[in-house]
Amino acid sequence: MRHLLIPLLRGRLGRRLFYRWAHFKVPTAPAPPTPPRPPRKPQSFTFQDSTWEDPYSWMSNLGDKVAMRHMDVYMEQEEKYTEAVMSDTERLQPKLQSEMASRLAFDLSTPPLHWGPWLYYRRVEEGKQYPVLCRRLASLNEEFISHKSPSAGFDFTSGKRIEQKLLDYNQEAERFGGYAYEELSEVSPDHKFLAYTMYDKDNDYFRLSVRNLNSGALCSKPQAERVSNLAWAKDGQALLYVVTDKNKRPYRIYCSMIGSTDEDVLLMEESDDNVHINIRHTKDFRFVTVNTFSTTSSKVFLINAADPLSGMTLIWDCEGIAHCIVEHHQGCLYIFTDAAKESQSVDYHYLLRSPVDASSSPRVWESVFLDDGDLIIEDVDFSDTHLVLITREGQKFRICSVTLPLPAGKEAVQLKDLNPYFLPLPKYVSQISSGPNYDYYSSSMRFTISSPVMPDAVVDYDLSNGKWNIIQQQNILHERTRILYGTVSSVSIAENNSNTKNSNSTNEVNVEDDNMWNDLSEFYACEHYDVSSHDGVVVPLTIVYSHKNKKENQNPGLLHGHGAYGELLDKRWRSELKSLLDRGWVVAYADVRGGGGGGKKWHHDGRRTKKNNSTKDYLSCAKFLIERGIVQENKLAGWGFSAGGLLVASAINSCPDLFRAAILKVPFLDPTNTLLYPILPLTAVDYEEFGYPGDVDDFHAIQKYSPYDNIQKDALYPAVLVTSSFNTRFGVWEAAKWVARVRELAIYDPKRPILLNLTTDIVEENRYLQCKESALETAFLIKVMES
Repeated sequence: MRHLLIPLLRGRLGRRLFYRWAHFKVPTAPAPPTPPRPPRKPQSFTFQDSTWEDPYSWMSNLGDKVAMRHMDVYMEQEEKYTEAVMSDTERLQPKLQSEMASRLAFDLSTPPLHWGPWLYYRRVEEGKQYPVLCRRLASLNEEFISHKSPSAGFDFTSGKRIEQKLLDYNQEAERFGGYAYEELSEVSPDHKFLAYTMYDKDNDYFRLSVRNLNSGALCSKPQAERVSNLAWAKDGQALLYVVTDKNKRPYRIYCSMIGSTDEDVLLMEESDDNVHINIRHTKDFRFVTVNTFSTTSSKVFLINAADPLSGMTLIWDCEGIAHCIVEHHQGCLYIFTDAAKESQSVDYHYLLRSPVDASSSPRVWESVFLDDGDLIIEDVDFSDTHLVLITREGQKFRICSVTLPLPAGKEAVQLKDLNPYFLPLPKYVSQISSGPNYDYYSSSMRFTISSPVMPDAVVDYDLSNGKWNIIQQQNILHERTRILYGTVSSVSIAENNSNTKNSNSTNEVNVEDDNMWNDLSEFYACEHYDVSSHDGVVVPLTIVYSHKNKKENQNPGLLHGHGAYGELLDKRWRSELKSLLDRGWVVAYADVRGGGGGGKKWHHDGRRTKKNNSTKDYLSCAKFLIERGIVQENKLAGWGFSAGGLLVASAINSCPDLFRAAILKVPFLDPTNTLLYPILPLTAVDYEEFGYPGDVDDFHAIQKYSPYDNIQKDALYPAVLVTSSFNTRFGVWEAAKWVARVRELAIYDPKRPILLNLTTDIVEENRYLQCKESALETAFLIKVMES
């Protein structure tokens, strides 16, 4: 080619071409946007034997108007920076959002809940942002049921005449400044009143209202502020409620007589700032239980619901914080608790019983079941005729029912001695949640079955005959809800299995043949691994991937973690993750210490001075994914929500080169300052989880695991997208401080941006915002991995 150009270059044309080539400039890529740099205002702090400097403490000084003006400017800069960095995904984001929106289950109605003569449900009306709470008489329901697929279920058009609207949350939004967020909602046992609490975002508390369900009018009283708990009494003629103090500590119980003009009666006031109060009614509405708890003790009192002003009786008292749920069945009290036995801590919950009219003081409680290290009781539920238990053997969840009343003998028994009936479940169950199950006298109980490879299934089990209905479950493959209330999809357990007397044997329907569950395991694999942590402890790791799109040693991966409060890691199928799975991503879940699923010891081994175990467990799982070739090296991302954000950020501080990206959603990133100088109220449970700064060992542990205090200087950090909210329920300053400090200390690489995305509302309450935020997060991950 060069010899062909020589004659051209010798002539006039050649001179012109040469002149143009000499002056031609190759277009350069636009300079990457510059991240904001908020002002540094160093302030020194001293506590215990430590002194440290915080250059961004001014961001949390809510009372300083100048600081807040600076914060507003800084937040605006962050918003523009995030938009600029993500501008090259302006086509990808709408595509992802469209994908995710198409998978949303746009159900006309929530699964109706049968209670007494009524079916209660919430439904969304066309063009409205918020749902409407409705009910219809069960006796008239069948007349308006359609069995034609795919829209099988209640015919809302012809059935309008039997529907009663109880509460329109769109109208509630008008009462509360265009925003409707409900925390509590309780229908009275006589079905005449609805008590509910709505969030008042201007005042940052929940306001109680009571509505007459016959007239639809609001009752003149009670209308209380700062309400945290409700319990009906006196067959719906009285409402007990708990209010919080200025620090959001539940500390007073009031009783309000519905329809009376008398002042509400103060039943209890707890003056100790360390003690919190909680109330609930037993399922038969015979009693209201009052739980008081602090770090030193837990107590349960009993109130006769027929006469709530007659006082309360102490029925349970133990040391330390304990979970205690009391139920009543035919003259017998049952308590489900994890309290210490004979001053010895126990790892799991157990069930006790005692006659209501027991005269001994203190009350004597007897064990229902003998201890079984292999069979863990995760939860219990009562009806008039059955006791239902959610059990776990290793990682396998099951549901079984036992006929009530239990044998009169005082001796504890093995579960198998009570002829338990094991109900059918799909494969890969990761969680079972008991439904509201308000109707104590119903033979049916509702549960939500969750799996990493199956959309949540809402299932009604008829305990009297072993039949079961999938009441509601989205069908991802057909992009519609598969089964709605009213269709016939029952399977009789009795037809497929004989009753089981041994808890170790199998009593489950072969659901694969009947294809009853919308299980996606044909398309997405679910695998479990045992990962050895730094100290030899085995950490469960679950991975999900697409059979079609997975490639050996070439897959990007997203590792979820939480590890706090003894809570189970959420491994439910999330339809937005399908966009990653179908693009060849591996989605993994690390059940680290501090979380749930391994008993109280598993929780305690990942909290306070042992919090670092959570981080090391998470890192061990991350390394396992890469070393086994499940995830390609330099293509691993972390994901954490709230306390899970602390976990992932701590892991990044320890091994920044292990991760290519991370998503931190409303993260807890500055525990040292938050626990020492709380701006938003903290509870005893928070301090039990993360440590008491007043305890020198706890304080040193906090300083060691705190993400904000342990950012590596001159290290190359992964790309991180931090999401937070301007809503006063969240501390946006924690996210802002961490982002600013990482940018200040770490090596700057425009291909690894540190972004802060802010929302003005609680995203969980708006499905459009959910899709929009998920699309942004997914686009961020794809962009970073492909850069």
